[in-house]
Amino acid sequence: MLGFETVDDGEIFHTVKFIEDVPLIMTVEIGRTEMEVQKVLNLKKGSMLVFEKIVGEPMDVVVGNRLMARGEIVVVNERYGVRISEVTRPDEKIGARRE
Repeated sequence: MLGFETVDDGEIFHTVKFIEDVPLIMTVEIGRTEMEVQKVLNLKKGSMLVFEKIVGEPMDVVVGNRLMARGEIVVVNERYGVRISEVTRPDEKIGARRE
């Protein structure tokens, strides 16, 4: 399909098909922390960074700077992956949690 659809009255409308093969960058953020420049400059092999998230807490799945889902980190064949546990609503913000 070329991305257009004709309705009975002859009008032509766009469909989503024409963008389905466009690559997007997907990001899953494990955590964030704030550090002073001096501490960043002192990082070396073996240094430990501690994040606010705890094991098992949902991770945000972001596509094109827009929150799309939440999931949990899993290991698949020695690689990290994300198991989607929730698809978010369009009005939800990154980092916000439903109550």
